[in-house]
Amino acid sequence: MTQAWPQVQIDPLAEDAWLLRFGEAIDEAVNARVLQVAARLQSCLASVECVPAYASLLLRFDPLGWREDEGRFSEQYLREAIQSALDQASGAEITSREMTLPVCYGGAAGEDLQEVAEYTHLTPEEVVARHTRATYRVAMLGFAPGFPYLLGLDPVLAVPRRSSPRISVPAGSVAIGGQQTGIYPQELPGGWQLIGRTPLRLFDPAADAPSLLCPGDRVRFQAIDEHEYLRRVTP
Repeated sequence: MTQAWPQVQIDPLAEDAWLLRFGEAIDEAVNARVLQVAARLQSCLASVECVPAYASLLLRFDPLGWREDEGRFSEQYLREAIQSALDQASGAEITSREMTLPVCYGGAAGEDLQEVAEYTHLTPEEVVARHTRATYRVAMLGFAPGFPYLLGLDPVLAVPRRSSPRISVPAGSVAIGGQQTGIYPQELPGGWQLIGRTPLRLFDPAADAPSLLCPGDRVRFQAIDEHEYLRRVTP
């Protein structure tokens, strides 16, 4: 049976960009729908670029590819194509890979682990156990190239962002901000709570696929010690 979904709001942003709005909240079910629609649009409208977020989907397109017989851009033509894709998206498969990322928790690699433990009334070991027990989904990439926003954090580990952001957070830092966890792909400023660091390189602009993770990927974390971290660190 076809799933009944709420109406999607379509907002033109520019002559070559529209935004599809699916809701306002950070919600796993809403994000799953965003990713389903992105998968469907990419499969049937190859000329449209899709950039998913938590509850919206940015569409980039060439207006010259959506012209009426008179040669003018046809908004209705594109809307009908998008609506057709929306109507068929409930059965679309989300492109998903299973990724396990090694993480060295605590110490210099995760200097806020103790603070997170105190806030959640857990031991640092219990924080690590809960963080590595979950399976996360990459909801979107944002903030910086290759920065994954991951849904699936144990609610017990939800902690506020730091009152004073750091000027510099090391590349590979695994952090918690509110109900989300994420990974800093480069050295960046940031206000999330740092609990560990992965030796893997999350973003390489010279690579064929610059981002290690993509929206829809499934991610698990595996705890490693400092010696293993240094052995595996990506230059």
